Amino acid sequence: MKIYKTLLSVAVCATLTTGAAHAEERITIGTGGTGGLFYVIGAGIAETLNNHMEGATARAEVTGASVENNRRVSIGQMTMGLSSSSTLYEAKNGEGPFADNPQNVSAMAYLYPAVLQIATIDGTDVTDIADLADKRVSLGPPGSNASVLAKRVLEAYGVFDSISPQFLSYNEGVGALMDNQVDATMVLAGAPTAAIIDLDAQRNMRLLPVEEAKLTEMLEDYPYYQLYDIPAGTYSDQTEPVTAINDPAILFTSGDASEDTIYGISEAIFEHLDELGEVHRQAKAISLENAGNTPIDLHPGAERFFNEASE
Repeated sequence: MKIYKTLLSVAVCATLTTGAAHAEERITIGTGGTGGLFYVIGAGIAETLNNHMEGATARAEVTGASVENNRRVSIGQMTMGLSSSSTLYEAKNGEGPFADNPQNVSAMAYLYPAVLQIATIDGTDVTDIADLADKRVSLGPPGSNASVLAKRVLEAYGVFDSISPQFLSYNEGVGALMDNQVDATMVLAGAPTAAIIDLDAQRNMRLLPVEEAKLTEMLEDYPYYQLYDIPAGTYSDQTEPVTAINDPAILFTSGDASEDTIYGISEAIFEHLDELGEVHRQAKAISLENAGNTPIDLHPGAERFFNEASE
């Protein structure tokens, strides 16, 4: 009888253990390349979930960033992902790289701003975006969100057709500007960003502001872009705020994701922002106040959490 009771106890424990293992939620987060900010923030989110979301294990996946993340999250290959606002909007609405193939995605939260920084230096005679007519301009890497947004801004100013465009990486663009091979360079990233910090340290650098009146039609055509003021002192040579265009980073999930799961993820992230903010200075920009400022509708789980948190 004693042996029977012992075996029965072992069987019960094994059953409970197996049940717990099956109940554990596995959360995958689509990010970008290991050298990029999406990966750093995504890995920080995974660590926060592992520390504070009971019954779940999370990991960040290296991906091709926004476009790939939208496609894989939509079909359930990943729980959630990071995306630029513009790409997420296009995915949801079947535009751009998702033409006629809308993706099943929902927003979870606005994370941090990514602003188009248009930089020049002394000696170029460029003080305004309109001055870029007939100039050599680095628009960012070919096919990047930066080059697309740069083209749209320059078209709004009526100067795109006259410039000599170059499609360089951010570091290459800064190097070309310092070597007088271009007259301005553009970087789409959180501010401050390393490439512009490097430029600011070596040259008398200035950022060119956008004028809202010049961009009214562009902002109507592309509602996922926002105006954003880069605060004075973000760079040492920048003594005044500079208005720029923001294509913010958004956390998103599948439209079919469990409401309770997304609620739990949102709770774990936004109740521990101090911890998440330690992974990178841009992570410090993540806030409950801005979380709902997304280009597409929030997932019901995220919306429920934000409504309760604001009460």
